[in-house]
Amino acid sequence: MSKKIVHINSISEYHKVNNLPSTKHPLVSVINFEDIKHIAGASINVTHSFYCIALKRIYEGKMGYGQQEYDFDNGVLAFVAPNQVMSIEVESANELNHSGWLLIFHPDFLWNTTLASKIKNYDFFEYQLNEALHLSEKEEKILIRIMEDIYQEYNSNIDNFSQNVIISHLDLFLTYSNRFYQRQFITRVKSNHSVIEQFEFILGNFVNDEMLKLYGLPKVEKIAKEMNVSPNYLTRLLKAITGKSTQTFIHEEIMKLAKEKLSTTELSVNEIAYELGFEHPQSFGKLFKKKTKMTPLEFRKSHN
Repeated sequence: MSKKIVHINSISEYHKVNNLPSTKHPLVSVINFEDIKHIAGASINVTHSFYCIALKRIYEGKMGYGQQEYDFDNGVLAFVAPNQVMSIEVESANELNHSGWLLIFHPDFLWNTTLASKIKNYDFFEYQLNEALHLSEKEEKILIRIMEDIYQEYNSNIDNFSQNVIISHLDLFLTYSNRFYQRQFITRVKSNHSVIEQFEFILGNFVNDEMLKLYGLPKVEKIAKEMNVSPNYLTRLLKAITGKSTQTFIHEEIMKLAKEKLSTTELSVNEIAYELGFEHPQSFGKLFKKKTKMTPLEFRKSHN
């Protein structure tokens, strides 16, 4: 049986569903997780019309985002964009014992601010993000301090400056989160290398004669979809670990196959270009020269 889907359309509705006091602002709220007590044995899918940032320290249950299950532990940060599905499973027979902070804000709260467009550049809000952000003790203290500043402003009297102050704190919070994600790409070696191995395997499946003839050159978006990560996340991870972009890896694999065909077959350059998935032979020739400093014919002559 599929899980029940709960749609929460507003921040005030979120407060009501979780038996919290009325929100002090219709478009933003800061919540202490200790004030939320989920029903024991709950197993639901939830969607929200607003952004959620969860700084969790203890969580007795499982939470999934996209097709990934979050491995919540002390000091974990998770991000959910509007209208994206999060699954919640609570197996304990008792009330949840969890702590941390939850910041929720409606996209309308960002209107007429630079963050309205800037927030789209943060990959960690994307549906297919590979993992939550695991914080060090120092990183956690930094983010908790900013969250407490937002909480203090949220609980002050609302005036003409309230939105700008909260937006400034939120901007700083996201900037630090972005920095910490970059650190995680480097330090979570085992997890990251597992992703790279998966990428290389999938790329290898795409770069063969049959697949290239059927589907053309591999697309970054297609490979990322196969891996259940976003294209931006995949490229940033590869860049952080290897210094190369996803597109660079694709071109390198194509060039290996091109060199093999040029040196071991009698196919014309045009035939090779089409077999490699290029719609136009000129595009193949241009890329080949860019990568090898030789034209395809010059390369063939040097190896025959």
